[in-house]
Amino acid sequence: MEDYNLSLFTVMVVDDNSYMRNLLRSVLLRLGTGNVVVANDGGQAIELLKLMQEDPRKAGFSGLDFVMSNWEMSPVGGLMLLRWLRRHKDSPDKFVPFVFVTGHADLVKVQEARDLGATEVLAKPYSIDKLARVLGQLIERPRQFVLTPMYFGPDRRRRRDEAKKGERRILTEKEAIVVYDDGNY
Repeated sequence: MEDYNLSLFTVMVVDDNSYMRNLLRSVLLRLGTGNVVVANDGGQAIELLKLMQEDPRKAGFSGLDFVMSNWEMSPVGGLMLLRWLRRHKDSPDKFVPFVFVTGHADLVKVQEARDLGATEVLAKPYSIDKLARVLGQLIERPRQFVLTPMYFGPDRRRRRDEAKKGERRILTEKEAIVVYDDGNY
């Protein structure tokens, strides 16, 4: 990862395991992240995001650059948080990069996360170098967002040359809309 100045970045860490939550928070701060907001589960994250919209001073942040969330939490898990962020009318930023930091990193789970609109999946246990690479990828290669009747989220294709190999989508280009952020992405 390049030497980025992350001091103006705000990252939300969502994990019901206090040790893992504090570890990820500490690593992000050590990498230079300016503000790390923590939540114990997806429900608390949603409440903090709603509070951010209503009263940023009270919430302690006015916007997010990334969300890093565990998969399985109680009572509200990471999948529900991701669905809310991507689809709910009250979501403050449907385009925010969302990274699952999870022990559920088998192919089926990664595909499920991708299909719901996750930007990345970081498998536990992870190294600081791997975390830094994921952050670097989010910064260096932001992905455009795609809207179809069945999907909203980052373009699933990682390489631009994948489209040249032949279209595998069932939908036509008229049925899929490429949605770009307003320049903050």
